[in-house]
Amino acid sequence: GIPAESVDEAVKAAETLTAQTGTQWYVVKAQVHAGGRGKAGGVKLAKNLEELKEKAGAILGMNLVSPQTGPQGKTVHRILIAQDVYYGDQSLIKEFYVSVLLDRASKKNVIIYSTEGGMEIEEVAETHPEKVHKEYIDPLLGIQGYQCRRVAFNLGLEGNAYKEMVKFIEKVYTAYVQSDASLVEINPCLKTSDDKIIAVDGK
Repeated sequence: GIPAESVDEAVKAAETLTAQTGTQWYVVKAQVHAGGRGKAGGVKLAKNLEELKEKAGAILGMNLVSPQTGPQGKTVHRILIAQDVYYGDQSLIKEFYVSVLLDRASKKNVIIYSTEGGMEIEEVAETHPEKVHKEYIDPLLGIQGYQCRRVAFNLGLEGNAYKEMVKFIEKVYTAYVQSDASLVEINPCLKTSDDKIIAVDGK
């Protein structure tokens, strides 16, 4: 995706994405420090440049109110114009949840992951705890290949999508450690219709 702070910048970003990826549809995302943006009207799909102008104009300057902003909301000054990755056979697309954080009780980093991507992980843990998996990483050894493979296997992947997820998990963990983050959360982590693994949204 490409950030934009005006409708004109949004159009230029969309044209660049089309040149780079061939995409004809664009996702317009409000860039504020809060989750729940989609339900609050801060994430819209545009199916052409006219729709893009309309939706970018509506989101820029809006006061976005979500459970994480509080009732006062946050003003949107910047948007992200992103490639549409929900292309092809919809039945082949899968959304996952992947995060890395420090588990203080075990004194280890932990990868928390689930087949129920696109939802709040707290909600999944409450209603379907069996669908939330944890992989603990020894900080002295770092992440091991077999652990990345176990994550991909538990997510039900096979073939190229399995190989892509193994590489993806290793990269997410490396990003977490090298940036000294307290949390890396990818939700949703997407398997595209042609078996690519993409971080659609994250923090």
